[in-house]
Amino acid sequence: MNLSSGYPYWLIRDGLPYDYQPLDKNISTDVAILGGGISGALVGWYLIKAGVKCIIVDTRTIGLGSTCASTSLLQYELDIPLCRLADKIGLRNAMNAYRQSASSIDKLEKIAGEIGFSQFKKCKSLFYTAYKKDIPLIKEEYNVRKNIGLDVQLMGEKDISTYAGFSAPAAILSGQAAQTDAYLFTHALHQDSIKRGALIFDRTNAKKIEHHKKGITIVTGKGYKINSNKLVYANGYEAVNYIKKKIVKLHSTYAVCSEQGNSIDLPFNQKCLLWNTSTPYLYMRTTPDNRVLIGGRDEVFSDPIKRDKLLPLKTKQLSKDFKKLFPRFDFNPEFSWCGIFGETEDGLPFIGPYKNLENSLFALGYGGNGITFSQIAAEILKDIITGKKKKVPGIFSFERV
Repeated sequence: MNLSSGYPYWLIRDGLPYDYQPLDKNISTDVAILGGGISGALVGWYLIKAGVKCIIVDTRTIGLGSTCASTSLLQYELDIPLCRLADKIGLRNAMNAYRQSASSIDKLEKIAGEIGFSQFKKCKSLFYTAYKKDIPLIKEEYNVRKNIGLDVQLMGEKDISTYAGFSAPAAILSGQAAQTDAYLFTHALHQDSIKRGALIFDRTNAKKIEHHKKGITIVTGKGYKINSNKLVYANGYEAVNYIKKKIVKLHSTYAVCSEQGNSIDLPFNQKCLLWNTSTPYLYMRTTPDNRVLIGGRDEVFSDPIKRDKLLPLKTKQLSKDFKKLFPRFDFNPEFSWCGIFGETEDGLPFIGPYKNLENSLFALGYGGNGITFSQIAAEILKDIITGKKKKVPGIFSFERV
């Protein structure tokens, strides 16, 4: 599957920081992980740290799937507001999902510190109204979040102008968010895992996967075999090829990164992420080298040819979206890219076993919260594999569909 195209900022900035090799022999392990992006990297790191022998294989060069195209905003807010999610799955389940997502940001910060990865910064998140009609939604959402103890502040037009430098009728300022570089974070996780004994192979195609009662056999495109007790599917949108249920709708999403400026030229607080109530929503962040990154303008198709043809138009539209908010500031696009984006019915990930595939587990962080969902999945799967937990919370399981 063609997951991204264009010139992702992170890939240009970071290049290929480490070398990995294709698998060139038969091998056995306790757990094989399919996918070497941020999801597979987190699963592998949790497992090897817990003493579980594991290997990671990826069809591509490490990180060149969806991970390098990530805009790397970390928010506990899901694609569906808490007040709306409560209508879908019940308030208790919705609260649990939001709290776990909020907690995952702290856990990711701790992991970054443990492996010596410096490009992880806690910040705040401003969820603002795209239209006046969205004011009731903002107020309702604020009340629900406040009532369950989340760190939130309700803002009016003057507050928003003072804090963020643009005009909007209402907003929620959340105290729990972060921004990172998911591509480089992935490599940092892999390097730490390698030091702990993990084996990582890229450019290794899983041509055939055989599920047995006692384990898994993967046959690569070059004919080598991987035998493992368990297989974790952490290959994101390509995992739909193995699942009979329709669990995700694939869309196309777009992102643009401006030319480098200096800190005084940035139009809004560098320690705050911006996103709004539009469907699809618009979102913005700054980068460590003083650029503005803006994304959104999703399309309800995943065809790579149609997606790529729209990139010049989407670049212009996203640039205009920025100018509409900040008319006094220049936005000169330097990097633009597009990729696949997945949306689930309830905005939640799919984690755990899928009964049609023996000895398999899935870590599928679909939606706008892919990185935080990947952390949640990695921790849950580690506990299941090591026997500390028997099952996945129902809100994340395949059985909910």
